Amino acid sequence: MKIIRTIARIAFLLCVVAQLCSCLAKPIKALVVSGQNNHNWQTSHKVLKQILDNSGIFVADTVLTPSAGGDMSAFAPDFSKYDVVVLDYNGDRWPAQTDSAFLQYVRKGGGVVIYHAADNAFSGWEEFNRIIALGGWEGRNEKSGPYCYLKDGELFLDNRPGPGGSHGQQREYPMHCRNANHPITKGLPDNWMHARDEMYDSMRGPANIKDLLYSGTADRNTGGSGREEPLVFTVDYGKARIFHLMLGHCGPTAEDNPAMQCVGFQTLLLRGAEWAATGKVKQPVPSDFPTDQSVSLRPDYKAPAE
Repeated sequence: MKIIRTIARIAFLLCVVAQLCSCLAKPIKALVVSGQNNHNWQTSHKVLKQILDNSGIFVADTVLTPSAGGDMSAFAPDFSKYDVVVLDYNGDRWPAQTDSAFLQYVRKGGGVVIYHAADNAFSGWEEFNRIIALGGWEGRNEKSGPYCYLKDGELFLDNRPGPGGSHGQQREYPMHCRNANHPITKGLPDNWMHARDEMYDSMRGPANIKDLLYSGTADRNTGGSGREEPLVFTVDYGKARIFHLMLGHCGPTAEDNPAMQCVGFQTLLLRGAEWAATGKVKQPVPSDFPTDQSVSLRPDYKAPAE
């Protein structure tokens, strides 16, 4: 009995120490970059910050560019202060010194999250296109790189000519896991229903995908390509950890915003951002994660108490 009581005391002390260490752990510093977009950035950047801050893992700052056509000369965020940079930007080109600072941050191993329409940005910036791996719209075509989609379960590069970037009607759709062993996806279901959202297809670029995590079928009956499209992946770019999340089309308001209210989207954003910042994912799989039959929403962008 003495041995059992001793083991129980040790186990209790270890649990207390683990809880204290968790409380004392420094939050991950995130920077959300926004200010221009052909999407509803006025809402999306606030929701991204809310999701990050509500997690208890991140402390997020926001930096906004001037309006389209404005004076960008003073836009010079200090990327080096942050563990991860979340891009919610598609607009005027940054000043040369800001381009340079961002590239320096990424090349030194900085963490980056490419969120939804951020992969529309800077079509003429070669290094940015390598950072995102795949992009669309803004004049992208065969000169930007091949189409990239799945064929017989493998990534396939299609060099035929044509514009880059398209999507069908917004709808609920199933997500298909392509790598269950990556830290971002480990423990998540192989298949789950994403809330009503756009599904990007016909994306083009250097296609330097490192780890394909999730794909989806772009239903031809709703205006999609009819192909299995890469939607969530990491990018092979030197020492950097880059997480590309094509999901999350922002609705008209934070309250009418199913794609970002989706627990699957929020979970991938948080796990992808943690991995980009640290190379690890310590977050458990949330109990309210979607199933293969039904979506799951968090309208308040806050994880329930477990």
